Amino acid sequence: MKKLFLFSALTFSLSALAQGFSGSIEFKYYTLKDTNSNTYFVKDKLVRLDQYNKKTGNIEGSFLFDLAGNTIRFLNPKRKVWGFNKSEMPPIVKGTCAVTKGGNKRLQGINCTEYVVKNTEENTAITYWIATDKFTFFSPMMKLWNRKDKQSIYFNKIEGLAEGAMPLMSEEKQLSDGKTISKLEVVKIGKGAPDDALLEIPAGYNKFDQ
Repeated sequence: MKKLFLFSALTFSLSALAQGFSGSIEFKYYTLKDTNSNTYFVKDKLVRLDQYNKKTGNIEGSFLFDLAGNTIRFLNPKRKVWGFNKSEMPPIVKGTCAVTKGGNKRLQGINCTEYVVKNTEENTAITYWIATDKFTFFSPMMKLWNRKDKQSIYFNKIEGLAEGAMPLMSEEKQLSDGKTISKLEVVKIGKGAPDDALLEIPAGYNKFDQ
């Protein structure tokens, strides 16, 4: 009976881990000119990203990622339209990115490991504090999206990360003077799967044909 209980507990634990993260992740993105607030809503292979207006706090735009179908759709709440977002190839990185692994610290109650990616030719160093938890949506989403900012590009230069790895904080600096160019920081992680309706195109939205 005891062995059966242990086997059941192990099976449940592995099943929960395989399911990955479900919930919400609020984060801020700072640049020299602006600060943006954003939220991921995650359930299974579906991810919604809401981007908020700094002045009003209203949703300025959203993206719906279907990681199983490899599609990205955008939502424009002001015009009430939606369309398919084409992922683009990222620019070629000049020079060589050197990756070093550092120490550990806790962010949002989660153990994170420091990774620094440096590129002298691009005068850039980005420090990532990466959680190797169950954020299995993050890497597939970033590969599908192919963002052109250096924080996204340099993250993909880190090899050997666990399947559920995601940075909870990252900071881009110039090597020449140590000036901060951009910073991303997770400010809140909420548990509990979002409603299915949040991960679908809202009623009343029309398809935008480009």
